Amino acid sequence: MKILAVCGLGQGTSLLLKMNIEDVLRDLGVEADVDYMDASAAKSAAADVIMASPQLAPLLEGHSANVIVLDSYLDKEEIKQKLSEHLES
Repeated sequence: MKILAVCGLGQGTSLLLKMNIEDVLRDLGVEADVDYMDASAAKSAAADVIMASPQLAPLLEGHSANVIVLDSYLDKEEIKQKLSEHLES
């Protein structure tokens, strides 16, 4: 599974989200390739899941990946809940 952590510039915030996603995946015992980038690059990147803020999600419409909207990139419980829901579907 390929997961993209997306922010506006593809630098600090998305890197932080990437690290939080990796922590959550480790807790869940799930292996995935997690990368981070800006929303423009993510539009054409191959991925199964894209995690982004409510402000960036509309920019990713039409992507074949499942776009998961996060209210907080820092809230590991929210990340865990939404990733778990995706994995169960």
